[in-house]
Amino acid sequence: MKQYFWHRLKILTMTDGLMSKAATMEIPINGAGDTGSLPEDDGLEQDLQQVMVSGPNLNETSIVSGGYGGTAEGIIPTSTVKGPAVQYNTSFPGLRLLHAQGSGLHPPHPSSLATGDEAARGIAVEKFDIVKKWGINTYKCTKQLISERFGRGSRTVDLELETQIELLRDTKRKYECVLQLGRALTHHFYSLVQTQRALGDAFSDLSQKSPELQEEFGCNAETQKLLCKNGETLLGAVNFFVSSINTLVNKTMEDTLMTVKQYETARLEYDAYRTDLEELSMGPRDTSTLCRLDAAQSHFQSHKEKYEKLRADVAIKLKFLEENKIKVMHKQLLLFHNAVSAYFAGNQQQLVQTLRQFNIKLKTPGAEKPSWLEEQ
Repeated sequence: MKQYFWHRLKILTMTDGLMSKAATMEIPINGAGDTGSLPEDDGLEQDLQQVMVSGPNLNETSIVSGGYGGTAEGIIPTSTVKGPAVQYNTSFPGLRLLHAQGSGLHPPHPSSLATGDEAARGIAVEKFDIVKKWGINTYKCTKQLISERFGRGSRTVDLELETQIELLRDTKRKYECVLQLGRALTHHFYSLVQTQRALGDAFSDLSQKSPELQEEFGCNAETQKLLCKNGETLLGAVNFFVSSINTLVNKTMEDTLMTVKQYETARLEYDAYRTDLEELSMGPRDTSTLCRLDAAQSHFQSHKEKYEKLRADVAIKLKFLEENKIKVMHKQLLLFHNAVSAYFAGNQQQLVQTLRQFNIKLKTPGAEKPSWLEEQ
């Protein structure tokens, strides 16, 4: 029976007439699940063997769309099947065709491909233009810089502004030296305070273990502990002084100098395009030269506006920086003087009052570090 079943499946995919005949046959099954005897088994087996020997070409076969026992209306010639690949379900009973119709697997439309190519071409052209403009600008600025270095090209100079910029750079170098010395003082003084604390602990321990020198060791222990306490107070004032100088030098002055660098770059570009415009103006006035002259005039005007704007920004920042520097340094120098004088005079009350005057809070020894929420 198994041999008969597999022969039938082969015939269903090979011939139209025999598939219709085989599709209308029924296989009786008894109550035990076994197949009964078929009166036409012998004749059908001969027909199957004949078809296997001299059957039609596979290219001329048809595909049945439908279940077991379907009619001839469900037969679809293979020559008419188009579109995506198909999937066959050979589970019994019947042979089914699962066509992948409507799956969305369609070739891309030519218009979408053309749109993608145009977008990629537009991006490439835009990048090329950016690189081209950058190259031309770099060439002109380099040429202008070399001409200035060798004394061949003219340079736009604002004497008052240049003097203020040079004074700022010199002031920054001197403040950086003060900042370095203040950090060194903080480091050394911190080591001194730690040594005094250790010495006070040693004197206190010896005062308890040496009854005959208890009073002397005790007095020295108290003195060292007092010096350590005052030293921590002075250390807080010096740290505040160093922090303020660091903010002034590395943030306020540095921000102004960044604007100065932008101004100097704009000045170089302005002179480069000014020189280019002057050279074109002195040449012949033909059609091509006039077009280049108009473009050079447009570039020169835009760089001139940029240069004038940055020059005004630098002048304003220099003015505000000078005012801020005077205000900050007046406060910090007064703090440093009062704190150091009170410490070395042994005036603990004046030292504490100085820190309160400038709103400086000291960390209590052994206090826990505040949480991130408290620091916000």
